[in-house]
Amino acid sequence: MKQKLNSIIQKMTLDEKIAQFMQLATPFYKGASSEGQITGPMAEMGITKDVIQNSGSVLGASGAQETMDIQTAHMKENRLGIPLLFMADVVHGFKTIFPVPLAIGCSWDTELAEKSAEIAAKESAVSGVHVTFAPMVDLVRDPRWGRVMESTGEDPYLNSRFSEAFVRGFQGTDLTSDLNRVAACVKHFAAYGAAEGGRDYNTVDVSERALREYYLPSYKAALDAGCEMVMTAFNTVDGIPASGNKKLMRDVLREEWGFDGVLISDWGAVKEMIPHGVAADESEAALKAFQAGVDIEMMTACYVNHLKSLIEADLLDEKLVDEAVLRILELKQKLGLFDNPYRGADVQLEKEVVLSAEHRKTARELAVKSCVLLKNENVLPLNTNKNIALIGPFAESGDLLGPWSWLGSEDEAVKLADGFKMKLESSKLHTARGCEIEEGNKSQLEEALEAAQKADVVVLALGEHSGMSGEAKSRSNIRLPEIQVELIKAVKQLNKPIVTVLFNGRPLDLRGVIDQSDALLEAWYPGTEGGAAIADLLYGDVNPSGRLSMSFPHSVGQVPVYYNCFNTGRPPEHAQDDYVSRYLDIPNEPLLPFGFGLSYTSFAYSEARLSGDAITEKEALQVSVKVTNTGEASGEETVQLYVQDLAGEVVHPVKELKDFRKILLHPGETKEVTFELSEAKLRYHHSDLTYKSDPGKFHIYIGANSTDVIALPFELLKENEG
Repeated sequence: MKQKLNSIIQKMTLDEKIAQFMQLATPFYKGASSEGQITGPMAEMGITKDVIQNSGSVLGASGAQETMDIQTAHMKENRLGIPLLFMADVVHGFKTIFPVPLAIGCSWDTELAEKSAEIAAKESAVSGVHVTFAPMVDLVRDPRWGRVMESTGEDPYLNSRFSEAFVRGFQGTDLTSDLNRVAACVKHFAAYGAAEGGRDYNTVDVSERALREYYLPSYKAALDAGCEMVMTAFNTVDGIPASGNKKLMRDVLREEWGFDGVLISDWGAVKEMIPHGVAADESEAALKAFQAGVDIEMMTACYVNHLKSLIEADLLDEKLVDEAVLRILELKQKLGLFDNPYRGADVQLEKEVVLSAEHRKTARELAVKSCVLLKNENVLPLNTNKNIALIGPFAESGDLLGPWSWLGSEDEAVKLADGFKMKLESSKLHTARGCEIEEGNKSQLEEALEAAQKADVVVLALGEHSGMSGEAKSRSNIRLPEIQVELIKAVKQLNKPIVTVLFNGRPLDLRGVIDQSDALLEAWYPGTEGGAAIADLLYGDVNPSGRLSMSFPHSVGQVPVYYNCFNTGRPPEHAQDDYVSRYLDIPNEPLLPFGFGLSYTSFAYSEARLSGDAITEKEALQVSVKVTNTGEASGEETVQLYVQDLAGEVVHPVKELKDFRKILLHPGETKEVTFELSEAKLRYHHSDLTYKSDPGKFHIYIGANSTDVIALPFELLKENEG
């Protein structure tokens, strides 16, 4: 097959090859006037009609008819009949919108996450999309960064498990034959989540050891699962923008990891090397990005305007051009586009598949599992005999989809009030807005207090609107807007039980919220079936099982705060005087730790034991614990296994997640959960970047979250050591 593709490349002119590297948004394919004149942005970028008819891919086309029309026109004009690739940001659903990835991370359910990606792929494929720019697997530790909602959290192990699950869901096992799948593109390579100050697009400055130990594993997991594409990050890595970072892209990604798929820049990232200060002009930006290994340039024209002249000036080897073209054509061949340029696009089937009842059912299930119960003082679950006041800007809002839902419709989302109406007689539900997201007036407040007076329980639906989270939505103040905090205070004066439901895309500073609420449910942006899922949880039809995949701070002054931090030479619990590493006004630990989440039942851990007192390179340890449901409701528990290396060659985190298991327990039921811990799971990157384990003493921690654990000591023994 490669021989056939090479024969196509031999027939291509240099201009035709370079045009394959151009990715333009859908409007550019409609940018010529009726007389054939190039107008608007196309003209400003220097894009000619020849470039358009020879370009390699399209960004953001949607719908079977639109993609088929564009492909038909393209195939008529393209001299060699090379089909277009259609790519889009299908991050957590196409039309059926699932919870945002941070929420999916809180499900700790990789099988259901894989199912959500499979459904997203099916809806995308039937609508003509070939590639999704997902999964986003950036490790995140700073909730000020708006894009934390696109990640699955702060832990490299958990992120890696979700990373591979999403790739499996999108791509399946036979991308060529399975027309219900799409190619995945893991992003953003690399370390985009480490932006200084939580400010989007900002500088990233981490050591190579930290990069390899914490930030790179989830990208590698995606590639090990077969991910077809990689997207570069906007940020710098070791002082060089990722899109021009040869060490990162050529040496690590391609040479060390053996990735031979397509590498694409993020939107405009090649040209952005100029304001970054590493390229004097577009020509130098094109040269550096191409030498670094970036195959496709998204939405700037540095390649099409300058690669040819760089080759003619002997500054760039045309052999690199041929290699990049081959990678792009190989992806098109793998998707079967040379045989069927329309692939799975089907106008009639699209109507049946997209937003189907079956897909909505899975969205509801995942939304249920993604919500995290953060507090409950005997208020939940609600009783259908009680009068409910549903108050707040999210009470009847469709803004439940999140900022990266693309084609999701708020009109098709199940609102929270609609969810309550599925459970309650209409006479028992009293709704009021109370305020807007960031402002309000006296009459809104009075209406809310009047509704609250009629109720036995007040449910406050509060949070950030979707425009306060996502790309370019960094916030220095991560508290709820003051008007919403004032609403809580006013309702609190009525001495009614308060249940707060939060809709947001980041961990928040919960001062004035968690302390004033009798129960608190973190719903994130729960997606198309959000209102129904939340009502299921609040009324106890389903027991909450979500567990935090990102820590919540006491206040913004504490961030970044994360569970897998380092100790210091002066930890507060060990020192005898004031000169220790601590805050004067808040604890060092997060308000709500990684792995935390409540249930309507209770679980007891007992009889934790190891199969021995040592691990060797040949013999693993079996780690067992008994978990008992000591409450009155059936519930899912997520049993979590952590390890601490007490004395390594470099400093280690106080805890590191190594495994987890979800189990369902009925009242009074006990199950024994067993993990296998091998020497391989104790390896880490040393100061010289070698990846190996050290003999010595360790602690295993096993429990319900990263804080509430049982500790067990063991030792790693190595033969012929020393």
